[in-house]
Amino acid sequence: MKHNKKRNTAFIYEALVRTLTKAIVDKDIKKKDVVVLILKEHFYKDSPLAAELDLYRSLLETHNVCKELAERILNETKLAHTRIDGSELFDAQSRIIKSINKRLGPDTWSAFVPNFKSLASVNSIFGQKASVKRKVLFEQALVDRMSDKTQSPSPSELEPIDSLTYRSFIEKFNNKYETLLMEQKDLLNRYITSFADDGLELRVYLNEELHRLKSALHTAKEASSESLIIEKISGVEAYLEQFRRREFKPDDLNKVLKTQELIKELTS
Repeated sequence: MKHNKKRNTAFIYEALVRTLTKAIVDKDIKKKDVVVLILKEHFYKDSPLAAELDLYRSLLETHNVCKELAERILNETKLAHTRIDGSELFDAQSRIIKSINKRLGPDTWSAFVPNFKSLASVNSIFGQKASVKRKVLFEQALVDRMSDKTQSPSPSELEPIDSLTYRSFIEKFNNKYETLLMEQKDLLNRYITSFADDGLELRVYLNEELHRLKSALHTAKEASSESLIIEKISGVEAYLEQFRRREFKPDDLNKVLKTQELIKELTS
């Protein structure tokens, strides 16, 4: 199946998210900020790209439903897609493609996206170029997947297209990622996916996590007799207290990650 992944909105989003994750793990602040800016500029609420991405998710994130409901979800999603202005969507894709090529480089398009085949199938269902027969086959396969109550990820779906290149990248990425604390992984996960719900889940998580961090800092300060340590902890407490009066910003991410690491060191 011929497929132009640069015209696949869901692939563009997934590639950017994985580029963002790698930049965060590599502590490449400049690249991280560029990716965040591109996502905000092009996947803002009510944008054509955000609207189409939601439709991709409606199909790909539906599991274990009856066949009738799966068919209804598919039909309603296809109908909703016809309401997206095709010209506006094409122009929006062209703008983000140009932005990625100019500000991040063509290597972004080589990002390993595990569910690439599924994204390509949905793209063909939404597109106008695929033959009727091919669309029907893809739609039937999608309905079967959504209604399969015994479904489990197929190992073949996780195989990189270029196994040598991608396997090397994934191995390096995992080696770095494994050094993170569990709470740091949780924070990164919610930060990366915050674009999907305007940061709602991230705010809920931060409300609980910041409370935990402040409590741990207070306990550590009470237990310490070193004036310098107490002074430094007080500075971190003052920083965390700022979140009562303002929103979480991209620059705060690294500081909260470091605070999580600090708490781990203090408690151990």
